[in-house]
Amino acid sequence: MTASRTLPLEAPAAAAAAFAIPGELTDVVPYGSGHINDTYAVTFTHRGANRRYLLQRINHRVFRDVPALMSNISRVCAHARARLEAEGAADLDRRVLTLVPTRDGQVYHLDEAGLYWRVYLFIEGATGHDVVQSPEQAYAAASAFGRFQRLLTDLPGERLHETIPDFHHTPKRLAAFDAALSEDRHNRAADAAAEIAWLEAHRGLAGALVSLRERGLVPERVTHNDTKLNNVLLDDRTQEAVCVIDLDTLMPGLALYDFGDLVRTSTSPVAEDEPDPSRVTMRLPMFEALARGYLDATHDFLTPAEVESLPLAGQVITLTIGIRFLTDYLQGDRYFKTKHPGHNLQRCRTQFALVDSMIAQHERMLACVHTAAG
Repeated sequence: MTASRTLPLEAPAAAAAAFAIPGELTDVVPYGSGHINDTYAVTFTHRGANRRYLLQRINHRVFRDVPALMSNISRVCAHARARLEAEGAADLDRRVLTLVPTRDGQVYHLDEAGLYWRVYLFIEGATGHDVVQSPEQAYAAASAFGRFQRLLTDLPGERLHETIPDFHHTPKRLAAFDAALSEDRHNRAADAAAEIAWLEAHRGLAGALVSLRERGLVPERVTHNDTKLNNVLLDDRTQEAVCVIDLDTLMPGLALYDFGDLVRTSTSPVAEDEPDPSRVTMRLPMFEALARGYLDATHDFLTPAEVESLPLAGQVITLTIGIRFLTDYLQGDRYFKTKHPGHNLQRCRTQFALVDSMIAQHERMLACVHTAAG
């Protein structure tokens, strides 16, 4: 089973017709580089003007309860918009994702083939970047995710659904790896011997964040849980952070999960599938910018324990993603989209190399946090 598949353009075109979009569909093109869902930019022409929308096929093999997932997104987007409006923010359609309803008023469409679809307004003039280019970009992204968390500190109603239970529960990810290694159904363990040995040597790091929560030292919050740099759109002209996107893993979690994934995705100078692990390093200036941006947005609600644990968060979340890549490799690439048979192993190597770099620089990272926290 693959995580996602490319669909004929007739399928997204038919799905788009189910949504309450005025005008005539004039273009459908694949869009973005996500690992899980299939995404398309669709253009409708209405009264002589073109407008783009973002159409997505939600991967229900990964997200097993799509109605719950969409309930989370609908609630959070509505609350964030209301908070921003109350604060006097302008241009709300660019500041928060806007779901387009179906023709019968639902927030998603289930087609005859059993595929789930949704549509957002397309945010023009803003781009997500796979690799951070400057400390200014890092600051902008971190402050955006921090503001996003702040907007949700007073989300009313029941606890959000867990769209992927135990998503960042590193000990359970480690247990899944152990099971995959024991089975080795695809006879890949021999090719991953070095990575398996590295993980055994760093096994003790896996429980660090979960332990903080279990001991009551850090609280549960509403978190994004996938804070890659390309999940915040930056304005093409000003490079200002515009909007946090990709809310499928939005659920209860730890603030440390979000900051940790920011560190993982924003401090290395290369992409997460860089073939040469020796090029991977944790760039301290980028981390310093992340700490400043994030704490500028969250200083009024984070606890001292959360602040003190920010460097550790980068290590643990990077370890977690590395474990997931390695597990998926051993299981035959069932979860993440891959471009070649060794792609997940290649990704795993970069994550483990980045953990090594963070461990070596932990004290300097902590000094950056103390300075940013004042």
